[in-house]
Amino acid sequence: MTVASINPAINEITQPQLWQISVERYHDMIDAGLLTEDDRLELLEGFLVEKITVHPPYSFTTDQIRDELMAIVGPDYFVKSQQPITTEESEPEPDVFVVKGNKRDFVRRHPSPENVALVVEVADSTLAQDQTWKKRIYGRAGIAVYWIVNLTERQIEVFTQPSGPTAQPTYHHMVTYREMDDVPVVLGGEQIGALSVRNLLP
Repeated sequence: MTVASINPAINEITQPQLWQISVERYHDMIDAGLLTEDDRLELLEGFLVEKITVHPPYSFTTDQIRDELMAIVGPDYFVKSQQPITTEESEPEPDVFVVKGNKRDFVRRHPSPENVALVVEVADSTLAQDQTWKKRIYGRAGIAVYWIVNLTERQIEVFTQPSGPTAQPTYHHMVTYREMDDVPVVLGGEQIGALSVRNLLP
C-alpha cells in the first residue's frame, strides 16, 4: 500500500499548480523587468513555457531557412527569426516567419496573425509539441501557412487552410515534402518560389 493510497489528499498537495496569465499581464511582467530574454520563455495559451536548448543541426536549419526565404521574398514582405507573434492568448516565438509590411510598422508592437504570411518551426525534440500545441495556436490565429521542418524524419510538413477560433483549432490540409522535393513558398495565396528540401536540411 502506498502513502498516496492511505491519504489521497497527499496527491493534491504534491501536484504542481499550473497558472495561466493573459498576454497583457505577460507584457507587464516584461516591462517591469520580471522577465527578460535570458529567461528563455514563450507564452503558449496563457502558460509560460521554457524553450529548448538549441543544438547545431537545429541552428543550421533555422539559419538556412531564414536566409533562403530572405533571398526570395519581395519588397512587400520581410523575414524574422525567433521573435514574438502576438495572438489573443499566446505569444509564440517561431523559428522563422514571414511578415507582410515594413519593419518600421512594428517598432512599437510585435506582428499579429493578420500580418504573418508564413510560420516555420524547426522540430527535433519538440516535434510532438509543434504538431499539436503550436499547430492549434497557429490554426486558431488563422495564420495561412505553417511549416514543420521535421528533422527526425527529414521532411517538411506544410499545413494550410486554418480553422480559425473553433472548438478544436487545426489546419484542414497537410502535404509532406521529402528530401527529393521542392517545397513551394506561398505568401498571400500566391506562390513566389520553391525551396529544395534537401538544401534546407542539415
